[in-house]
Amino acid sequence: MEKLSVTIAGEITLSKDPGSSMKKWREIFGVSQTELSEYLNISPSTISDYEGGRRKSPGITVIKRLVDSLIEIDKSRGGKVVKQLMKDFSAKEEAFDIHEFPKNVSGTEFASRIEAKCVANPSKLKNTKIYGYTLIDSIKVILDVPVHEYMQLYGKTPERALIFEKVENGRSPMIAVKISRLSTDMKPAMVVLHGPDNPEKIDKVAIKIAESEKIPLLVTMIPKEEIAEKLEEFKN
Repeated sequence: MEKLSVTIAGEITLSKDPGSSMKKWREIFGVSQTELSEYLNISPSTISDYEGGRRKSPGITVIKRLVDSLIEIDKSRGGKVVKQLMKDFSAKEEAFDIHEFPKNVSGTEFASRIEAKCVANPSKLKNTKIYGYTLIDSIKVILDVPVHEYMQLYGKTPERALIFEKVENGRSPMIAVKISRLSTDMKPAMVVLHGPDNPEKIDKVAIKIAESEKIPLLVTMIPKEEIAEKLEEFKN
């Protein structure tokens, strides 16, 4: 049940329109604004303002409390919605590709090999040890992989680089990394963004998240195929 709660909360948080996503899930559970507000001990207008985008979206902790309330209300009715949803949440392995190294590679060497520029926490690179990497389709992971299954991205160890491809500004991947830590208590040794044509275009929020999580954040612009070729040597 906890996994389902984290999954839904993660989807709401990552949504471009959190209010609409909150409303969608409330309606899926068949819960009225009044019923939910009574359960949360807040006013119906507060929920209406969140859903209508008139109030700033709450943080992940508040959103998770809201989702937990929807699940508890459903359980009091027999849990039919929860039972159906539990059947639908499964990871899409085609969204990511995991590679392991037989021995560690320094963060500095890893970055140099893929011609990456570090845009956050560069001082941590030299002491970072990489034991593998996961190449991630950012769009598929965010849309198709439940948050509680983000642990699969880490392969044998979180001491690895998560390389997100199809990235525009880096905000969504870094939010996904932060939510992953909250739900799995794991975080990568390094995050690499592939896609932005200029490191200066990386979203400031993405950089702030990387700094707060103390994760080196890098950007590479070489072709995806070259990344795999350049890292192949580390796998031998």
